[in-house]
Amino acid sequence: QVQLAESGGGLVQPGGSLRLSCAASGTIFSINAMGWYRQAPGKQRELVATITSGGNTNYADSGKGRFAISRDNAKNTVYLQMNSLKPEDTAVYYCNAAIKLFRGSRESLFWGQGTQVTVSS
Repeated sequence: QVQLAESGGGLVQPGGSLRLSCAASGTIFSINAMGWYRQAPGKQRELVATITSGGNTNYADSGKGRFAISRDNAKNTVYLQMNSLKPEDTAVYYCNAAIKLFRGSRESLFWGQGTQVTVSS
């Protein structure tokens, strides 16, 4: 089975920074796209950023210029560097990954359990 484990969330003041990490473990043949999503109370889950295995990135407008997604393919890990944080960035942040468990298998989408990010003074 595959597990995605997020870390790095916490409480930060407005204008501060956090770096989230998400490591995939288990039976993994290959990982294609990886991404970060977030869900604030009373709102739907929304895209934050994605990155392909080749390093192509995509960002939601809310994070452009402030957030940076990256990955370490050797460690099956994706990161989200968040700078200039605002109170409206407060949410549970989830990572996901499109993973092939075996050679020739279809890709399946796996999600982490989420990590809380709170931006408040």
